[in-house]
Amino acid sequence: MSETTFSFIPRAARSEKPRKTGLTEIRGPYYSAYGPRHLADVLETMGAWVDGVKYAGGSFALMPPGAVEALNKVAHDHDLYVSTGGWMENVLRFGPDVTARYIEEAKALGFDMIEISAGFISLPTESMLRLVEAVKKAGLKAKPELGIQFGAGGATAAGELQSEGTKDVGWLIAQGKALLAAGADILMIESEGVTESVTSWRTDVPAAIINQIGLDKVMFEAADPPVFEWYVKNYGNEVNLFVDHSQIVQLEALRAGIWGTKSTWGRIQNI
Repeated sequence: MSETTFSFIPRAARSEKPRKTGLTEIRGPYYSAYGPRHLADVLETMGAWVDGVKYAGGSFALMPPGAVEALNKVAHDHDLYVSTGGWMENVLRFGPDVTARYIEEAKALGFDMIEISAGFISLPTESMLRLVEAVKKAGLKAKPELGIQFGAGGATAAGELQSEGTKDVGWLIAQGKALLAAGADILMIESEGVTESVTSWRTDVPAAIINQIGLDKVMFEAADPPVFEWYVKNYGNEVNLFVDHSQIVQLEALRAGIWGTKSTWGRIQNI
């Protein structure tokens, strides 16, 4: 276990970095702007419990190159990987040459992982497979983002999303298996249609995904405390989760079993 204060007080076991399970990925600048000094403060206190940082919504495209490089260096200095987030679906609209240049520049800026998302666009599985191949050929990690809700990823109102309908989870699982077989490193599961922008949670969806693909190959978007509490309570403290950077303390206190709500108090264990 990482060295902490009050280490004589027992807590639920957590694997050490570099972890294969129990990954916590945090959101980079999006809902709030921040730079390398803020990220350094976060990681100097909680870096042992953070595995990766993800830029959301193409936020890096609004920043000077030097600022992006500085943020990425801080992450690397604390043994975090850096992911582009799901901006690929925007890039794809401009053709293969722009897509290839996007991958090339991401590598030059110090990114380790490219997320391949298609929440707003219709993209055949074969196209996603070719993108995984291109990302891996560039020496980067590939993280396809899959979901059951078309139009996910842009804070669209629940009623509008509901009118779009949802995909079959069996199709998502089949697509995910094909992408992993092609070399994808991990799958990001979009929360919209599952635990976000829904009238009732589709808890059958993560259950089917974990049963068919495995806990270590998927990461669930859970940027809402009741959601990440539900995942930890039902799948243990080694479930891979993506949360906002402001939530890392709350999530890790839950994973460690040192704090919780009435529902989880004293119930999170790992040996």
